[in-house]
Amino acid sequence: MKNILVLVQDYPDNSGSVALMYVHVRNKYYAKHNINVTVLNFTATGNYIIDGIKVITEKTYKKENRNYDVVVSHAANIKNHYRFLKKYDKFFQKMIFFFHGHEILLINEVYPQPFEYMKKDGWGRKISQNIYDRFKLMMWHYYFRKIAYKSEFVFVSNSLYMEFQKYVKLTKKDLNGNVHIINNSVGEIFEEHTYSLACNKKFDFITIRNNMDSSTYCIDLVCKLAEENPEMHFLLIGKGKIFEHIHKPNNVTWINKFLQHDEMLKCIDSAKCALMLTRRDTQGVMSCELVTYGIPLITSDLPVCHEIFGDLINVSYISNDIDKVDLREIYEKAMTTMENKKILSYNYKNTVEKEEKLILGR
Repeated sequence: MKNILVLVQDYPDNSGSVALMYVHVRNKYYAKHNINVTVLNFTATGNYIIDGIKVITEKTYKKENRNYDVVVSHAANIKNHYRFLKKYDKFFQKMIFFFHGHEILLINEVYPQPFEYMKKDGWGRKISQNIYDRFKLMMWHYYFRKIAYKSEFVFVSNSLYMEFQKYVKLTKKDLNGNVHIINNSVGEIFEEHTYSLACNKKFDFITIRNNMDSSTYCIDLVCKLAEENPEMHFLLIGKGKIFEHIHKPNNVTWINKFLQHDEMLKCIDSAKCALMLTRRDTQGVMSCELVTYGIPLITSDLPVCHEIFGDLINVSYISNDIDKVDLREIYEKAMTTMENKKILSYNYKNTVEKEEKLILGR
């Protein structure tokens, strides 16, 4: 049995946090397949167990015997991951890095401008962010080259790998050829269950965005579409302060909480179509989960969305310039062309099983 240590800045816990749920999803699969998983959560103040996965603090790691074969790092930052690895990388036979986005990019160049109420310190913060980002990219450039001989580098989309080459300035050759494009897996419950066409549909659209205050997830555009289509009904799930700053249309029902996967299914079944707009994505895990479950999806007409969803008949694309969008027309077309069959693109065999082979050295 392989013993692995998974490094994360944050992690789901037993109080209801869903931080980095996409990491927990794969860890539960690993644990089922002869891989002993321990998570080092840099944010945790104490050790705990969630769904059978052991989560420890850095303080605990320093006290225990270091008997891990592989270290797995998700969305590595300089403050914790880099510092930890520089000190302890000699204790691991293999290192695996999963890249999810912000950690290998110039944030101000790539990510959309935040909503006005989320902006902090104006130009001073923007300049300091640029300085930090250039520093982190330089540090990763030299560190990844140094440890490439015993490392694997996993990107959740080819689009993200292209950006890595641009900003970290390393190619597959620089990384000993150890580059892999593996999409994030979806929650097992979305594989095991299927969207119900028979249920009563209270809503035309459902949008699920945990962080509603991020301009990336286009809650402002969803609300504008709702205002322009008052005869249609929208269900919005997530937490944030956005409705302290913009008007919530009367035809938008808002569930102001984080939902666990099993809680989501009834909500999804109550809607006819998923509306998941984005200004920037590296994959879009929640959108993949919705498609896997079987509900038709409308998402943004971005290159990465086309890469991830390809020509799936249950996925439709619209411009983020919504003044040019006839939502009713797109919605009706989506309803008439949908196929009631299971999508397998993001299931275990196409995602996590590939990761397990890297961990086990197969």
